Amino acid sequence: MTLKAAFIFLTPEGNAEIHRSEVVTESVSVVTCAVNNYEAACRLAASLTEQGITAIELCGGFGTEGVAAVKRAVSDKAVVGVVRFDCHPGLQYRSGDVLFG
Repeated sequence: MTLKAAFIFLTPEGNAEIHRSEVVTESVSVVTCAVNNYEAACRLAASLTEQGITAIELCGGFGTEGVAAVKRAVSDKAVVGVVRFDCHPGLQYRSGDVLFG
């Protein structure tokens, strides 16, 4: 059985339709996408679950509010995990909660 997973990261110019890649191995298929805010992340996460993704990992730029929003967006269709940075270097050492919360 192949695990279908996704990694979503935040960047100011992120657009999941353009900034998307996929790596497929025998046991894991991972889609990586960039988004520019929490709202886009929630829309993307919900869409990914409709495509069969069952595990979503969020970059460290997502604060606790962003993680909670994505969890609500996918309901029980996928598990959500997160890489943790209190102050993300890619977001001028701020949390996404400060920028998008």
